[in-house]
Amino acid sequence: MTKADVPAVSAIRVTGWQTAYAGIVPQSYLDGLTVEADVQQRRRHFERSKEGTTNVVAADAHGRIVGWACLGRFRGNGTSRAMGELYALYVQPSLIGSGIGRTLLAAVHSQAHADGFSLMLLWVLTDNPRARHFYERAGYIADGAAQADDYDGVSVSELRYRRAL
Repeated sequence: MTKADVPAVSAIRVTGWQTAYAGIVPQSYLDGLTVEADVQQRRRHFERSKEGTTNVVAADAHGRIVGWACLGRFRGNGTSRAMGELYALYVQPSLIGSGIGRTLLAAVHSQAHADGFSLMLLWVLTDNPRARHFYERAGYIADGAAQADDYDGVSVSELRYRRAL
């Protein structure tokens, strides 16, 4: 990913949230998401990505960005240096099911292995069966850890998944 890719990544991220999380995250929160605000946030994150975070994009035959993934060291407390985390993986909603997500995940696993990680972890919304099935098909298993985030006053639960590399 380059800095020039940030607007396309933000568009995919915002539409991805609004599509995948409809009915899970409060609509008021989803309606408040904007590509413009996300571009500012992504640019800040991208600048920090030089500190151990890797951003990977997928482009179509015309060079248009159609997917994005982000990974780095697992953010949990007291974790092994060999534990990586998939922070995000989004595909342009109209292209879900076309194999872009699997390709991005393979690139993430390859990068994670090159970075010295032997285990990958990720968090997925409990009420998102499509994403859970995607990761389970890729060899991830729920490990029993759970957490919740607050979106406009509504607690939304997540499950942690793991996969050995």
